[in-house]
Amino acid sequence: MLNMKKDLNGSDLLIALEGRLDTTTAPMLESEMKSSLDGVTGLVFDMTQLQYISSAGLRVLLSAQKTMNRQGTMVVKNASQDIKEVFDVTGFSDILTIE
Repeated sequence: MLNMKKDLNGSDLLIALEGRLDTTTAPMLESEMKSSLDGVTGLVFDMTQLQYISSAGLRVLLSAQKTMNRQGTMVVKNASQDIKEVFDVTGFSDILTIE
């Protein structure tokens, strides 16, 4: 189960993720990204409530990062220790801006 809260403020988009970002829920976030990133120059993922991320979830983040590399910035905030560990092990710590 994944809940998403979107908050668009001008050209800044905040997406708060809650639950699990996995094979089942990643396509939902992916389609959300496709429809939401037009004109966005600042993208922030708030992962305070995210409990789990799988490789499918990482793929969506990578895709969002590639898009934002062309049109602005992307930041991942408030990731738990477990999720930071996944980022470290997969090398995503080097690709993403994590605060």
